[in-house]
Amino acid sequence: MNEIKKGKKVTILGAGNVGASIAFAMAIKGLCSEMVLVDINKPKAKGEAMDIMQGNSFYPGCDVRDGDYSDAVNSDLVIVTVGIARKPGQSRLDLCKTNAKIIASVMPEITKYAPNACYIIVSNPVDVLTYEALKVSGLKPSQVMGSGTVLDSSRLRACLADHANVSSKNVHAYVFGEHGDSSMVPWSLASVCGMPFEDYCNSVKDLGDKNEIVQEVKEAGAEVIKCKGATYYAIALSVNMIAEAVLRDTKTALTVSTYQDGSRYEGVKDVCLSLPCVVGAAGVEREITPPLNDADLAALQKSTKALRDVIDAMQSDAE
Repeated sequence: MNEIKKGKKVTILGAGNVGASIAFAMAIKGLCSEMVLVDINKPKAKGEAMDIMQGNSFYPGCDVRDGDYSDAVNSDLVIVTVGIARKPGQSRLDLCKTNAKIIASVMPEITKYAPNACYIIVSNPVDVLTYEALKVSGLKPSQVMGSGTVLDSSRLRACLADHANVSSKNVHAYVFGEHGDSSMVPWSLASVCGMPFEDYCNSVKDLGDKNEIVQEVKEAGAEVIKCKGATYYAIALSVNMIAEAVLRDTKTALTVSTYQDGSRYEGVKDVCLSLPCVVGAAGVEREITPPLNDADLAALQKSTKALRDVIDAMQSDAE
């Protein structure tokens, strides 16, 4: 007799700072009824699961436990955080070769047991690893998304909100492209208090130099790493936003990293990078392609080339 599935099931690969923070935030929010933590360090996964479960009476009920790949059976969502963490002063792209090998070994194993799940890749460099995960898994592009620039976009909104002295809920702005150095901000799509960014700056308050704002956003993660050694709370919250879109079918537009086949923008092809997508129970359910001016398109193409160069270098080394 088959076991009755009681609700949504999530498997998290990797029980380090990021994976454990995602699990903790997810339990508090009550996004699933069953959660499995899988880590090569089995005592670490067990300890994290026990720690969360011991607070079970303080949050919506969720059965949190440690397990192996086989325990991912019937998962609705798999969140991948495995890999080596970025060290102070190290770029995301420096991590690429080592973490790509880890992804290549993990994905075929987990997809044996959860072939129909949606997958969120969080490991860095996330765009290259999302591309690798899609390539080695054989999953549909709609099933696999990277956490992408969802966090970068939140950092941008927080920065603009601070400059404008308003709630970040009154700011709409996005970071496109790579989750990293070549990311870009399409300012024509940004608004503050319902006003286009430029209009707000001209008629209400000048929010400062756009290039300085972009640099502040790009350096935000590195500054946290410099101060405390790692980033995990904010990324955990951003991943929970993506997870909620899948598990509750919210149809939320998010800048997740997805495979680009060249149909959205000229010159943006055969990479995974972040552009707006509607995320729901089926994963990436619809792509949104806002109009970009020439300068923004050129910046997005530059980001594409930066990612493609890394992928080409990796493939060349492999040969």
